[in-house]
Amino acid sequence: MGLSTLTTERQTDSVHLVHLRLRDFRNYTRLEVEFRPGFHLLLGGNAQGKTNLLEAIYLIATLRSFRGVGGAQMVRQDASGYFVGATIVGTSTSEVKLYWSVKERRLSRNGTPVKRLSDYWGTLRAVVFCTEDLALIKGTARIRRRFLDLLLAQTSPGYLDTLLRYTQALRSRNALLKQHRLDEDQLAGFTQELVGAGQELMRERRALAPRIAPMVQSAFHRIAEQRDALQWEYAPQVDGDFNVALAASRARERTLRTTVVGPHRDDIQLLINGRSAAHYSSEGQKRTLALALKMAQAEHLTEVHGAPPLLLIDDVMGELDANRRAGFLPLLDRARGAGGQVFMTCTEENWPRDLASDLSRWKVQDGQLRRAVADA
Repeated sequence: MGLSTLTTERQTDSVHLVHLRLRDFRNYTRLEVEFRPGFHLLLGGNAQGKTNLLEAIYLIATLRSFRGVGGAQMVRQDASGYFVGATIVGTSTSEVKLYWSVKERRLSRNGTPVKRLSDYWGTLRAVVFCTEDLALIKGTARIRRRFLDLLLAQTSPGYLDTLLRYTQALRSRNALLKQHRLDEDQLAGFTQELVGAGQELMRERRALAPRIAPMVQSAFHRIAEQRDALQWEYAPQVDGDFNVALAASRARERTLRTTVVGPHRDDIQLLINGRSAAHYSSEGQKRTLALALKMAQAEHLTEVHGAPPLLLIDDVMGELDANRRAGFLPLLDRARGAGGQVFMTCTEENWPRDLASDLSRWKVQDGQLRRAVADA
């Protein structure tokens, strides 16, 4: 089922960010702003704080930066920590407060401390489109696994808990393998936990593949207006029984002192006309494929939850030619038609004039945000 069909058949309440507060976050000393549903265009020059705003919103949704940095890099220069607060409205209202410093980290929702990530996950769902997306094609398998894990954590109940169980078991098992005297009983216990969680991760990832692959292919062809054959396939490192694979790798484990097989080494295989997209496709094809992956992510989230996620678009439109832009714009129109929320950054020179007129324009300058005169 396509996104446009879905939004006409299933009308549910979309989730909106209605209030955002920042303190000592990146180049924002203080910010307090309200947003309505719909399209928000953030205009400003380079290094003024446009991307920082998207980063703060994405942080509220996923508790991580899409730039791949840690908390220390998001603290304003000379400040001791940052604060991000948000009011999120959907079927209910959530007041979220997040504070980070080297010595202290706090996350609360509606005044209650969040103790388990799975209890918070889904408070706000967002998909970001940014230049870093090219790493999905050109980067390491770890980046593509993170894409899989984020998508499944946002759509499959229990997946995040399973992933955390696997990660903890893997960490403990690797620590044990590094010891000079190996406790075989402890190793067997960690192996049992690793296998149980790992097989569930692989089952979930394998089940996702036939659902997401057609969405990626459709988006790719729609943007590029070409007939290149695209393949998106889940590529598990373990083909068969995980326990058997671990047993077979025992000698290598003892030599390298780490777990050498498992879903922590899975990948996504991306092929264009039967050849590796990373090694044989053009830069334009890579950009198109990265964009298609993110569009498919947004479409899948909408299909599962019946409402679109927030779309955070960081200066991507300026990099697209007219054909690719035309293929991307319908996603924005469908999101707005379904009552969603879109935030897009542009410079004054490259913002796309073919966007619809019903948008809120904001000026971003030196860590300050204000409405453009036309929307005041």
